Amino acid sequence: MDARTTADTPVQVPLATVPLGILGSLRVAQRNLLELIPEIALHQLMVSGRTGKRWHMVMDPGALRRVLKDKVDDYPKSDVTKLILGPAIGDSLFVAEGAHWRWQRRAAAPAFSVRNVEALAPVMGLAAERSSERITAAHGRAANLFDEMVTATFEVISDVTFSGGGDTGGLARDAVHKAIDSYISQTARLSVLDIIGAPMWVPRPSRMRAGPTMREMKRIADSAINQRRANGERPVPDLLDLLLSGVDPETKRTMDTAELRDNLLTFIVAGHETTALTLAWALYLCAFDPGVQEQARDEAQAVLGDRAATAADLPQLPLIRRIVEETLRLYPPAAFLSRTALAQDELCGREIRPGDTVMLPIYALHRNHLLWKDPHRFDPSRFEDRSFDRYAFLPFGDGPRVCIGASFAMQEAIIILATLLARHRFSLVPHRAPKPVLILTLRPEGGVWLMVEPAGNQP
Repeated sequence: MDARTTADTPVQVPLATVPLGILGSLRVAQRNLLELIPEIALHQLMVSGRTGKRWHMVMDPGALRRVLKDKVDDYPKSDVTKLILGPAIGDSLFVAEGAHWRWQRRAAAPAFSVRNVEALAPVMGLAAERSSERITAAHGRAANLFDEMVTATFEVISDVTFSGGGDTGGLARDAVHKAIDSYISQTARLSVLDIIGAPMWVPRPSRMRAGPTMREMKRIADSAINQRRANGERPVPDLLDLLLSGVDPETKRTMDTAELRDNLLTFIVAGHETTALTLAWALYLCAFDPGVQEQARDEAQAVLGDRAATAADLPQLPLIRRIVEETLRLYPPAAFLSRTALAQDELCGREIRPGDTVMLPIYALHRNHLLWKDPHRFDPSRFEDRSFDRYAFLPFGDGPRVCIGASFAMQEAIIILATLLARHRFSLVPHRAPKPVLILTLRPEGGVWLMVEPAGNQP
């Protein structure tokens, strides 16, 4: 199905209106996971069915709180999630469970403290400057802003992980970037074995083919870690330094090289892909609504003048923040989460049995008509009073497993978006609307092509 848009609403995906069955689900999942969501999920708080195995899609904030917070140990990441992500990021924070997850979380948490995240802001500002220079060179024509945002955010995450590596560091960045992109686009897709609930030990051929690429990526990361251990911490510690020095305050355990590598790769994947997507969709939305873009430009120019944004500017950029939040509502990078129930439970008055798949379709949650007024409309003002239920807006998840890098991502997105809106004007290219397609993350198929011009009215 094609993406659709109207004069009043930005692009969206038509959801399923008839039962898909096993083969239909497989075809849709290979094309766009979003299309597995039934249209009725935008008008109900829970939808259940059976496709090979029992499943439930949950959009009810109270039930989501139970899954993500109150009964989190009874709803671990689904087997499919582990099968897709395991080859790339091992048993890292994102997929680990129980005690193994808890000690890693405690050891890594200081790296993402407010102080440490703010200390990384100059790296983000420098990346925004370089991105602005590249966009300036494209003035007067259309440019793919998704590719540009991927470049900008990968500069940030590589500068705070592979920094100080000289030429070797540059080669490592390129190789890791290509490996991650290849894995997401080619192998992070559902197979028929996933759909029918085949055991985890049954091989998935498409993921086996990714083995050599993943091994090379891990070798590069191991080398970077060992080199940093040999060279010692930098004068201004970066993310790798902070992870190397991380200690679980309860067990006094530190991460070995494999654990450091898996978590480092997790942060690289999550730290550039998701933020790049948020920024690309945000620029599309600003082009879709020139009035909002103009207000945001006025705000950014008044605060920044002709310099890049800094962490200290964030409190003076409330509209830019709301644009980022509204972007995360309409196009959440992690648009579809999945859990496997371990224990008997009840959600929204329905029986949950051990082994049931409990899906958290964040895309449908954020567009549910029972939770949001005019949910398909781009309206950053809805984040002014924040009157919505906390569990109706979950771009970073919630509960004890809330995204550890949420503040890093928000700071980076606001710094880059404010800097770019202050200097450039973005407008839509006719007949080139991006199509939201969910594979592992919610990507704009075909890119985000926008006309770019000088902003004007700069001090």
